[in-house]
Amino acid sequence: MKRPFVHRFIPNSAPGVREEMLKVTGYNTVDEIYEEIPEALRFKGELKLPKEPVSEMEVDRRIKHTLSKNRTTQELLSFLGAGCWLHYVPALCIEITSRSEFLTAYAGGDMADHGRYQAMFEYQSMMGDLLAMDVVSAPVYDGTTAVGDAVHIASRATGGREILIPGTISPNTLATIKNYSDPWLELRKVDYDPKTGLMDLEDLKRKLSSKVASVIIENPGYLGFIEEQCEEIAHLAHEVGALLIASVNPVSLGLLAAPGEYGADIACGEGQPLGMTQSCGGATMGILAVNDSDRFLELMPSFMVGISNTSVPGELAFSWHTLWERMLYSTRDHARSFTGTSSWLWGISAAVYMALLGFEGIKQLGKTNMQKTHYAIDILSRIPGLKTPLFSSTHFNEFVINFDGTDKNVAAINKALFEEGILGGKDLTLDFPNLGQSALYCVTEVHQKEDIDRLADVLRKII
Repeated sequence: MKRPFVHRFIPNSAPGVREEMLKVTGYNTVDEIYEEIPEALRFKGELKLPKEPVSEMEVDRRIKHTLSKNRTTQELLSFLGAGCWLHYVPALCIEITSRSEFLTAYAGGDMADHGRYQAMFEYQSMMGDLLAMDVVSAPVYDGTTAVGDAVHIASRATGGREILIPGTISPNTLATIKNYSDPWLELRKVDYDPKTGLMDLEDLKRKLSSKVASVIIENPGYLGFIEEQCEEIAHLAHEVGALLIASVNPVSLGLLAAPGEYGADIACGEGQPLGMTQSCGGATMGILAVNDSDRFLELMPSFMVGISNTSVPGELAFSWHTLWERMLYSTRDHARSFTGTSSWLWGISAAVYMALLGFEGIKQLGKTNMQKTHYAIDILSRIPGLKTPLFSSTHFNEFVINFDGTDKNVAAINKALFEEGILGGKDLTLDFPNLGQSALYCVTEVHQKEDIDRLADVLRKII
């Protein structure tokens, strides 16, 4: 008789314990628990792990061997963005977030984490200035979950059940909003101008009604262009009692108007450009902010650090018990959202980054990104067979290149680029098939003129 496998690190794998758990949960087999996961996504077979314990030295060797298969953006010339962008991370960001009181302070109490709470309060304050919004929460998991929380805040504040989203929305953001919304809210896409990429205001007017809770804009949009109609979109939304949710790139706010300046009620976005290294698709940090209104403030489900005077004259105290009743930790299964672990460490890194640059530094950073983006567009547009930018609007960091005028598809071009040590743009053919053989390219402050020229030379040779 074959002995049942019992994992030495997973006590629940012991037969007696497993049977008892299945009995309590009402399942007959463990496989029944995972029935909702599509068959194609389930792992079949056994992991290639040692059957017997091995030494620390052997574990170290195996892990390093596996990691050596990776090719990073430190080794390759990368023009890949689409939600995780290559930006320069100041050494001080890494130095401060590596300090033990920040790096290891997972869930300390008020008496133990004064420094961490003050750092988070500073993040909230600086981010509020950058967004021109009144109240900023501690960071949530990532930019897409921040949009998901924003959608629920808007629906609960207005009573509306329809959410209008741009037709060019990020596929990752759309997938997350669907997870957050189903089955309570209805998502409806608003058409976009095929020439400029901007939201079609006539289609927006047709779809706006008293049932709409919010209109979402991305600025810059997922495809890189700047939405120039923000103020008018806000006005149209407010006319029917809907709210405007603005998802933004914080680095762009050195040049572009802040969400609070053009009438956004809720601001959100991905904070990864603010001093966070690329690491397996991260690090990520969701920005969430609202205007100073009780109907928004009491609906925010995430951490917020407050400040108050103590009994000692001139002394200040910081605490995250701000409107405690909003939180999962207070309401448990009746919570409006599962807050869980917050991205505090990356919020502290963002605070260091913003403090280092200041307003003038962020403004200069925005200018540099804009100039390099348009230099790349100019150089690449001269290559026969390429059409870029695909949309005629002004772009920031990212832009679409269409390859329909060549005899190659995006996959083949990206493969050829990789062989030359270059990561090409995100292939858009699956998410946006109507754009033909197109890819989303990203240029930031880290790219030098010679990097962009090299990309142009290699693309010219490939094509």
